[in-house]
Amino acid sequence: MKEALGTARKRCWTYDWVIDMDIKGFFDNMDHELVMKALRKHTSSKWILLYVERWLKAPMIQRDGTQVERTKGTPQGGVISPLLANLFLHYGFDMWMRRNHPSIPFERYADDVVCHCRSEDQAKGLWRELKGRFSECGLELHPEKTKIVYCKDDGRRGNYPNESFDFLGYTFRARGSKNRWGKYFVNFSPAVSNQATKRIRQTIRGWSLHRRSDKSLDDLARRFNPMIRGWINYYSRFYKSALYPTLGHLNRILARWAGRKYKRLGRHRRRAMHWLGRIATRQPALFAHWHLVPPGVGR
Repeated sequence: MKEALGTARKRCWTYDWVIDMDIKGFFDNMDHELVMKALRKHTSSKWILLYVERWLKAPMIQRDGTQVERTKGTPQGGVISPLLANLFLHYGFDMWMRRNHPSIPFERYADDVVCHCRSEDQAKGLWRELKGRFSECGLELHPEKTKIVYCKDDGRRGNYPNESFDFLGYTFRARGSKNRWGKYFVNFSPAVSNQATKRIRQTIRGWSLHRRSDKSLDDLARRFNPMIRGWINYYSRFYKSALYPTLGHLNRILARWAGRKYKRLGRHRRRAMHWLGRIATRQPALFAHWHLVPPGVGR
């Protein structure tokens, strides 16, 4: 994923236009015969083919106990769904692009796809052809979520209705940057998306720290650091300062936890944050995010 993000970032500097593709109900609409056809190109094992076909066609059981036959699609979240999706799109999209549009680069991770074009006319023409191609595969490009994007920056100062797109949890758009000589400029680059930060905050809320006053700060660090470290490793690769407000939010949640655990800190958020800041000074590596956003007043 990180490689795809880095490649997309560099190509957006070279190509002025992007098609941000969204396949409508992709996992629900994959044609079973085409899935099996793709699978047969990689294995002749009868038992693998038999069990995959059975798994694809197994009826869904509703909450009321009724069964619904499946004639297409693969359960999103199923253990082999990502593999089957990649096989399907490898032949349905990747190979088709290389045969028909070898000069148009693209990045694809599962069904998240962006194509880079030299001009708006080229992007519009490719969109028309992709509609036909996906129709042949029993799929449809989402008419509202699929869009043509102008990669606006210091050297591309035109205006267009769409000047940003999301890819793999990052939002690509014009951002202020500083080069190695300290000069500021506007660059089309990725940073953690609003959708991703919203999911992170929802996850933090799900930890219910206000109910964990029986735990020590060390316990909380051991429990949640692997997840915090994962967010930082993935979302701080590009424009990491965009992640700071969310990490600051986590510090405020920890300060509220401290206010509930220790009576002397209760109802004194500033005092609780000061207390947390003193611990961070003594143990800066206690929480995985403290080297980026240490707790302090106003954070």
